[in-house]
Amino acid sequence: MTGVLAEIIAHKRAEVERRKAQTPFAELEAMVAQQEPARNLFAAVTHHPDAFHTSVIAEIKRKSPSAGWIRPEYERDDFDPAPIARRYHDNGAAAISCLTDEKFFAGRLAFIERIKEAVPIPVLRKDFLIDPWQLWESRAFGADAVLLIAECLSLAELVDMQILAQRLGLTTLVEVHSMENLLRVRPHVGFPHPSYMLLGINNRNLDTQTVDIANTTRMVDLVEQTNVLVSESGIRTNAEINKLRHAGVRIVLVGEHLLRAEDPGAALATLLGRESR
Repeated sequence: MTGVLAEIIAHKRAEVERRKAQTPFAELEAMVAQQEPARNLFAAVTHHPDAFHTSVIAEIKRKSPSAGWIRPEYERDDFDPAPIARRYHDNGAAAISCLTDEKFFAGRLAFIERIKEAVPIPVLRKDFLIDPWQLWESRAFGADAVLLIAECLSLAELVDMQILAQRLGLTTLVEVHSMENLLRVRPHVGFPHPSYMLLGINNRNLDTQTVDIANTTRMVDLVEQTNVLVSESGIRTNAEINKLRHAGVRIVLVGEHLLRAEDPGAALATLLGRESR
């Protein structure tokens, strides 16, 4: 890891240790025990009612290292993700991705609960998860699924996290950017249970923050189970959705493009080639 990603992970390691000291593990266990069963994100995004359908995981984030604050109103201390989540749900989102990193993305763990109160679809916690403790934390705060970034984890760490996530009822979205990491992860697609893991190809280089959606189409032929593939970042048009679907990719994660619009839900409808609701 280099550049921005290395800076984020260094900060995250210190942050996790602080959070562990603040919240005893027994308290997390008790919080998990009180949660309703996780909503099934895997089933939500892999179900396609017809041959022309693409599932969208629509993202909620306020800022990013590459974009800064995405819209001026997202800087408000009273930012509420629920109205955006409702607009996404009204306009065809299969699931919601919620940024929870505070320092670099201005996220909050509490956003997950607000989103789940607003919509019936699954919520993915998108953060930089480097410690099994964070999986317990994710489920304790109501997450239905988690992002695991292969560039941030050794293979042994990734496998251990997948096992624990499945035990907690969490779907994992295992993300890769490079060909090297795809080849490293590929033998473990569907582990430990085929209906708990999705494989994401990030079109954004996390070191340089540059985006190229061809990153997905270059690597799709290396994945046998294309039904679990998710193309992430840089998708802006219905034509790009169609191009990815023709390549065998029928799940996309889209955020910044939608969030720049005054009405993210209407932007999602346009992306899907529909009339806004």
